[in-house]
Amino acid sequence: MEPIRRSALVEATIYEIGAQGTLDVTVSQIAKRAGMSSALAHHYFGSKEQIFAAAMRHILTLYGAEVRGAMLMAKTPRDRIEAIIRASFAPAQFRPEFVSAWLNFYVQAQKSDDARRLLHIYQRRVRSNLHHAFRQIAGADARMLTRGLAAMIDGLYIRQALRGDPMSPAAAIDVLLHYLDTSLAEGSLE
Repeated sequence: MEPIRRSALVEATIYEIGAQGTLDVTVSQIAKRAGMSSALAHHYFGSKEQIFAAAMRHILTLYGAEVRGAMLMAKTPRDRIEAIIRASFAPAQFRPEFVSAWLNFYVQAQKSDDARRLLHIYQRRVRSNLHHAFRQIAGADARMLTRGLAAMIDGLYIRQALRGDPMSPAAAIDVLLHYLDTSLAEGSLE
């Protein structure tokens, strides 16, 4: 039962963060959403910060699987970049509660070593994957293009979380592919 209950608590954490739009949720709220007592939630995770870290690891695991699956189909460096973009805005990754959780994990990373470490792992992997592909088609511009595209991915998530100008996953993908193609065309890199 422990793996099932842990999973239920992680899903409840993501849902509650998304519903509240903040990390100011209680273990009691999370446990109630998961259908168990807060004492049991504390038993499995120890603290609210550890529950948040488990939720972040879960989101990162799902994201990593999405990227790996998309990369399997990629044949060219440009295809690999597009695969990362598409995986970043896959419908499962762009659910409102996931977007809110991502934004709140960025906030949590400012005060939690565990959250900061997880966020740095994510950022390094994204930049590494993008840079590897950009290096093959953009040479000396690879670092700048990597930074620009990674920042745009994060920026579109922030805009979505703030809900001031929401966009669909397809629209976010279109914006990023346009940036990619324009950047490559301007440098005569394709």
